[in-house]
Amino acid sequence: MRIRRILTAFIATAALAGLGLTGAATAGATTGATGATTASPTPGECEDGGGTVDWATNTCKGGTYDGQMVD
Repeated sequence: MRIRRILTAFIATAALAGLGLTGAATAGATTGATGATTASPTPGECEDGGGTVDWATNTCKGGTYDGQMVD
């Protein structure tokens, strides 16, 4: 009976540790998907993100990439 309790505690600990690692990986992936990148978006990415390209200033207006320079 004691071995069963220890085994159950070990499995529960491993499962919770796995969830913690999964949450960290998801948070990292989400951060990259928000458009908060250092690279400039292409005109297509600007439009896909809901913005329009202002060719006079070469920037994206509105949407996810608002205010970023367009390549």
